[in-house]
Amino acid sequence: MVAALAPAAEPTAGPAPPARRRPREFTAVDYGTIGGSALSALTLTWLIFARLTDGVGWLGFLVVAYVAFLVLFGLVTADRIGVLAAKDRLATVTITSGAMLLLAPLLWLVGYVLVKGLPGLRPSFFTHDMRGVTPTMPASAGGGLHAIIGSLQQVGLALLITVPLAVSTAVFLNETRSRLRRPVRIVVDAMSGMPSVVAGLFIYATFVIPYGGQIDLFGFNGFMAALALSMIMLPTITRTVEVVLRLVPDGLREASLSLGASRARTVWSVVLPTARSGVTTAVVLGIARAVGETAPLLFTAFGYQLINSNPFANPQESLPLFVFRSITQPQQSMIDRGFTGALVLMLVVLGLFALARFIGRDRTRSRRRTGQAPAMPTGADIFEALPGPGAPVSVAQKGS
Repeated sequence: MVAALAPAAEPTAGPAPPARRRPREFTAVDYGTIGGSALSALTLTWLIFARLTDGVGWLGFLVVAYVAFLVLFGLVTADRIGVLAAKDRLATVTITSGAMLLLAPLLWLVGYVLVKGLPGLRPSFFTHDMRGVTPTMPASAGGGLHAIIGSLQQVGLALLITVPLAVSTAVFLNETRSRLRRPVRIVVDAMSGMPSVVAGLFIYATFVIPYGGQIDLFGFNGFMAALALSMIMLPTITRTVEVVLRLVPDGLREASLSLGASRARTVWSVVLPTARSGVTTAVVLGIARAVGETAPLLFTAFGYQLINSNPFANPQESLPLFVFRSITQPQQSMIDRGFTGALVLMLVVLGLFALARFIGRDRTRSRRRTGQAPAMPTGADIFEALPGPGAPVSVAQKGS
């Protein structure tokens, strides 16, 4: 006799896990709470400092008012929507206020240079040098063409010297397993913290003093300035390119090596083309880092009030030197002309940073909006990039 099997008892469900709460975006009520808390904090701080005590000055007043605002805002938000959301909103308010505090001096500086330099910004500034300009002439006389030419030539020469060295160093640090990587990285990190004036003093003591009176190439000229600027640009470009090379997927390297390519060919045909936008961004950031330096140019280019289109002989002007020399003059017209040069230099630097942001932007979002898949190199692309019969096709060419 087969005993009837009793139905298996269903397992008892335990207590349901608590639902995860996610803080939402700020609402109109949150902004009203911020305004009310700020007003209450200011009123309370004024009552304590102005009526109950002798006060501690405006800085102490602002610090105490800000702390009181955070406390009031946290208490009111916690009572209204809970402790978790209150912590999120309190952290958001703290970070945002800190960013605004750091942004305020930058906006004030940019606005000040705009107000002082915009009246003297005229087309003649880009077409004339300081030939025939006397201290009694207005700021509209003369221009900064000689300084613009000098800056372009000096930064261009520094770029020609720095980019091959920086990219090679970054490839050595990221793509090799040499024992020298650690000391080289230490040197690069030390150079990134080196004051810019030290670079100028090094070139001055190494080339200008011993050989300046004998060979024109080692005297005060734009080439010596380019050498000093290259020392400033080298660590910036190297570290940025190294970070960019780390972002290249290892699968691309492994696929290329598995197909018989050497490590050098893999770096040249696969890694660098894949990271070309990041390398371009690193170069632009290096230019922006060096284009505004003044201290190293005082010991190398020395400065000159007229156009000198030969960077390998005789002193040469640049925009930072033009601004420095003009601002230090007692005449108001020279000071105004210096602010105009500072405005041009600031626009150049801001334009370079904007260009770096544009080059290094995330292109996957635009591809998603247009319905295109990201252009990732395939095994066939890597195979075609290897040496063989016919013209090799690089990954960059296939991706474009």
